[in-house]
Amino acid sequence: MTNATPTRSYTGEDVYIGIDVHKKSYVLEARVGQARVKRWTTPALPQKLPEQLLKYFDGGRIHTAYEAGFSGFVLQRCLSQAGIDSRVVHAAAIEVAAHNRVKTDKRDARKLAIQLEAGRLKAIYVPTEAEEQARLLSRTRKQLSNERGSLKRKIRMKAHQFGLIGPEDNREMTHKKVAEILEKSPGEEFTLAIEVSWAVWRTLDEQIARLEARQKQQAEADPNEAVYRSSPGFGPISSRVCSNELGNLQRFSNERKLFSYTGLTPGEESSGETVHRGPITKQGNRHIRAILIEVAWRAIRQDPSLAQFYQKVSSRAGSKRAIVAVARKLIGRVRAAFCKGELYQIDYDAPPQAADIPPAPVASA
Repeated sequence: MTNATPTRSYTGEDVYIGIDVHKKSYVLEARVGQARVKRWTTPALPQKLPEQLLKYFDGGRIHTAYEAGFSGFVLQRCLSQAGIDSRVVHAAAIEVAAHNRVKTDKRDARKLAIQLEAGRLKAIYVPTEAEEQARLLSRTRKQLSNERGSLKRKIRMKAHQFGLIGPEDNREMTHKKVAEILEKSPGEEFTLAIEVSWAVWRTLDEQIARLEARQKQQAEADPNEAVYRSSPGFGPISSRVCSNELGNLQRFSNERKLFSYTGLTPGEESSGETVHRGPITKQGNRHIRAILIEVAWRAIRQDPSLAQFYQKVSSRAGSKRAIVAVARKLIGRVRAAFCKGELYQIDYDAPPQAADIPPAPVASA
């Protein structure tokens, strides 16, 4: 469906296009001068869409936006390579009208186009293809570790089902413990069920070890590794995650942008002179937020100044908010180390002001 005549010229005009991305199709709405000029559906072929947009809106300055998700950044790269302004936005950053529960592909495309035209959509950071490749190691390791944890829990529940583990037995499920359970097996069917799960568990161990070996090689070639490893609470796994997801922290011109990217920024509701800060927004990189909280718990046992800060905040705000505040302060200090070109130091000084930060060198994640 279109409201535009086939011969319309877009020369010199700004065209704002919202794209609702699906596995098999894209739903698009284009707006010019706060009015819809075209809405259509097209196959989800990222290499073909730029050609289509340049043909439809010949001479116009084309701006597009779509929601971050399963499709990754291939579409953004194809559009950008064709000279089309393209931004990927976080789903939580898209405004939704109060009490509006109707969600359709056309409405989503229209909402993106309207907010893009109004300048209300903030783009997320789009990694290079090399950075995406590097992230695959730590993200895949996390996925397999979660599957392994699920298998352990399933073996435990089967053992509970037949009374082979006591209700107060909270010991970690290990390979040795599985062998002990099998010695008390009530029958062949139980033995087979446990052995099958156990075999998958051992396979996961082997594949996780393969990933960790490659991560070790990756770390040895990564110039950012030394700074992360010098920071309290960081180990080989957390350093790999942070380096792959965040890279050299000099790329963030100030702490506020870093905190926003990590999702550690407190939510805020303001009315008049009253400002209420709530839980963190969780709009940032979900892969980094959880690992930074884990690192923060370890860091307060290694850095006295962070431990003191944690005690101060927890006494008035509780332990959950306190550890988030520690994670925020810690990653801010790690950024300061990057900006100063040195390793982290215990009781690290406050980070420099944005004006003092030298331009970030080009570095891989």
